[in-house]
Amino acid sequence: MRRIFLIGLMSAWTVAQLPAQLRITGLEGLAAKAKESVDITLDSNLLQMAGGFLSGNGKDKDEAKVKELLSGLKAITVKSFEFKEAGQYRMEDLDPIRAQLRAPGWSKIVNVQSKEESSEIYTRLEQGRVVGFAIIAAEPKELTVVAIEGSIDLKDLSKLGGLGIPAIPIPDQGKDAGKKGKQE
Repeated sequence: MRRIFLIGLMSAWTVAQLPAQLRITGLEGLAAKAKESVDITLDSNLLQMAGGFLSGNGKDKDEAKVKELLSGLKAITVKSFEFKEAGQYRMEDLDPIRAQLRAPGWSKIVNVQSKEESSEIYTRLEQGRVVGFAIIAAEPKELTVVAIEGSIDLKDLSKLGGLGIPAIPIPDQGKDAGKKGKQE
């Protein structure tokens, strides 16, 4: 019994020692190869300041929704590269990031693969609550990695598109999505 208690205590300590935010590493040299690169890092102070510029008065519903989304976030990091030609980065460049995403607490929830493209979404759970997202979108001439720390619903990720977060195909969820598809 003492052994089980010690194993449980060690497991809890290990989870507590996990970094709070995903570190986007291994991509440092890609900006020099890219024809265009985007590097966005917003901590909680900057996110709250950005939220302060949005009206929460109900007149603009989209703005109010984005403001509410920002209030649940602690950090957003986006690294995006666009290249003139394919082959300017290797999938192995993503290994340090994927290694972190194999740590306890992280789960891959979306994986869209084709011959030349891949999109992945991961979530990090703490006590049954989503507290982080990671997105990897890889195309022959484009690569984007996003790390989001904080609470946000998967369906709301697209509302943060102005911050460089790529559009990821997410399977329809719910009756409303099916109705929209039939009407269009």
